[in-house]
Amino acid sequence: MDEILNGNLIIIGGGEDKEGKKEILNRVCSSIDKDKDILLIATIATEYPKEAAMKYKNAFGELKVKNIKVLEINERMDSFNDENVELIKTSSLIFFTGGDQLRITSLIGGTPIYTALKQACIAGTFIVGTSAGASVMSDTMIVKGSDDESPRKCTLKMAPGLGLIKDVIIDQHFAQRGRIGRLLTGIAENPGVLGIGIDENTAIIVNKAGKIEVIGEGAVYFIDGSEITYTNVSELYGDEILSMHNVKLHILTNGNKFDLVKKAPFEEGKLSNEDSAGKNI
Repeated sequence: MDEILNGNLIIIGGGEDKEGKKEILNRVCSSIDKDKDILLIATIATEYPKEAAMKYKNAFGELKVKNIKVLEINERMDSFNDENVELIKTSSLIFFTGGDQLRITSLIGGTPIYTALKQACIAGTFIVGTSAGASVMSDTMIVKGSDDESPRKCTLKMAPGLGLIKDVIIDQHFAQRGRIGRLLTGIAENPGVLGIGIDENTAIIVNKAGKIEVIGEGAVYFIDGSEITYTNVSELYGDEILSMHNVKLHILTNGNKFDLVKKAPFEEGKLSNEDSAGKNI
């Protein structure tokens, strides 16, 4: 991996607490100056943008963020709107809500909004995504696959994501929806990438150096297929159970850290402010 990612990412497995202690959302907004910086809520993924915007405006408002704005893109032409592009350019944190990840890529892919988003990420803007907003971060994303089933050959639908982080596939609501089978299928089909499954109310904070910290109440599962010695993955007989040998699995919980370059956990002290994606790590 030469360049793993363009900037600072916080990737949430969905179902984050919005009404109680809000530990993950508090960590998110601690990345910016709550008095001055713009926190932009992007509701592109959902078919209920007003409801989603209101939930997150209330949650971040309760966490004392004073400058909250909403990016409203309900059709592709909205991604060519100069005012929307300016919102991307002037925000310090952009938060993608859940919904349908294909809505995000189909509505902004190849548009001025997408160009501005990539440039903002490179410039240091914090990009945060939950649920569908998490899956869309990578260059390849899972669009559809069976939950609570054994992995099967070629039963997974994947598509290009936003490409903010490379050489990974991210899945969310992971343990809650029994998605290990579909992520294993994704790794069998793409053994050069790392599978990352994130539980609900759990997140990873990723810095530009490819270092990850896990936060939240659940677990994060890292599936490494780079040393697979055998797999029967094939387009033929696609409904058959998948067989894979020598797959590596790491399970990390709150406070644990992982190096994307080395594809391994590490136990150094807390990441410094310079190295982290959040100010208070």
